[in-house]
Amino acid sequence: SGKLGGSWNVGAISAVTGRAKADIELNRAQSRTEVEPLTYYGVYRAQKEFSESRHALGFMSTIVQRRFGDARLRDELNSGAYTFGLDGYTFLDEEKEWVVAGWAGMSHIRGTTNRMWNVQRNSLHYFQRPDASHVSVDSTATSLTGFSGRVALNKQKGNMIFNTAIGFIDPRFDCSDAGFMWGSDLINGHVILGYKWVQPGWLTRHAEFHFAHCRSYDFDGNQTYGVWFHWGFLRFLNYWSLNYMLAYNPEVLDHGLTRGGPLTLDPKGLNTWFGFSSDNRKKLVFDLGGGTSDYASVKSWNVNGGLQWKPTTSLSLRIGPSYSDRIVTAQWVEAFDDPTATETFGRRYVFARLAQKTVSASIRLNWTFTPKLSLQFYAQPFVSVGDYEEFKELDRPKSYDFNIYGEGASTFDGETFIADPDGPEGPAAPIELWNPDFNFKSLRGNMVLRWEYLPGSILYLVWTQNRSDVTEDGSFQFRRDMGDLWTAKPDNIFMIKATFWMSL
Repeated sequence: SGKLGGSWNVGAISAVTGRAKADIELNRAQSRTEVEPLTYYGVYRAQKEFSESRHALGFMSTIVQRRFGDARLRDELNSGAYTFGLDGYTFLDEEKEWVVAGWAGMSHIRGTTNRMWNVQRNSLHYFQRPDASHVSVDSTATSLTGFSGRVALNKQKGNMIFNTAIGFIDPRFDCSDAGFMWGSDLINGHVILGYKWVQPGWLTRHAEFHFAHCRSYDFDGNQTYGVWFHWGFLRFLNYWSLNYMLAYNPEVLDHGLTRGGPLTLDPKGLNTWFGFSSDNRKKLVFDLGGGTSDYASVKSWNVNGGLQWKPTTSLSLRIGPSYSDRIVTAQWVEAFDDPTATETFGRRYVFARLAQKTVSASIRLNWTFTPKLSLQFYAQPFVSVGDYEEFKELDRPKSYDFNIYGEGASTFDGETFIADPDGPEGPAAPIELWNPDFNFKSLRGNMVLRWEYLPGSILYLVWTQNRSDVTEDGSFQFRRDMGDLWTAKPDNIFMIKATFWMSL
């Protein structure tokens, strides 16, 4: 990586990972099989600046190429994945106050017909949606090519804040082999207006207020997201600070709730958040925050805090606990084929009411002994408990209405978890469910000792510990659950990394 000729920024990274094999035991028969093929990863980037950096044009490309030793992996991984993108910006005025920036990208993945069938049906794409008119699963496909892009206008300077953008990700775009994607089939835009005060006044040293509106649609024209948003930040004269957020989400449609099934309604609701912090220049700093969500689909509240102690400039210790309580009225359970379920395209989409409680904390220690020797420690205990009840099925597409098992003509056995959607006299076959209650506990921690034994040459000693425990008990008992966490069997990893600087 580096800068060439004063105006070219370039970078490239390549890596080859070897085949990985695992010992597998099935029905007392042991075997050794390949679980990761020989793979090449490449990332390439270049950008050219013009007119004293007032304009720029660049590209980025990624390559993932796999060579399989075990043919079974061909149906589980893409054989090749490639992306190419162009990006750039241009300032609209001499003062560089207004800038337009944009990018456009293309992806192409290849694999067997079974692999492409699975890709089209996974959570990034859901081509199998029965009420989607713009996508469908192609069982003969051996590749998938998609496009995406975005353009934005931003005000870079001054007290007034303005930003707006519009973009799209088409249903077939997929860059997940060498990057991260949270979804596709998206056309969205936003506009943000705000104002900030950066000079001390009679109450604050710094203040900001923002207003925003965002909308998203799929390529079928359904609105899948919307929000009216306001947030603010105040730093008072005594260096204490306050931030808050209010967000209203209108009623939209959701094509993810049924995991590839028909659209459902996503009810309107309100989110709130607040937080404050004491003077972070002091040796003892504390903060507190919390929020709520009020929807027909979910009701929750959470609170978190933090205490930081800085006895010296070289030592800092922070402890930040948090707690959340959440009720989801329709948590996904499973889908079952049933030709009598004509309202929902021959499948029954089963949900349940989930009551979830989560307790966690982050503990961080930074200790600089000398400019050349330092120690960092981080730990995160985590407990999350979920209790499922009120099992039900979606009544019809584009709604948030459900038929609760055990009400009306339907029956439900709480011991065997067998539901009959229309009772013993109806044509529908009984459904065998299970108890999805969970009680999950984990503790993750790591410690890093850094020693610069020569100028530019560094030795790292790393210790990582993970421990976890999971049961099917949906009740929350703090003392018992924390005790189970500390007695869980740990996995310890020790690593050494050394670098040696050579001046040539």
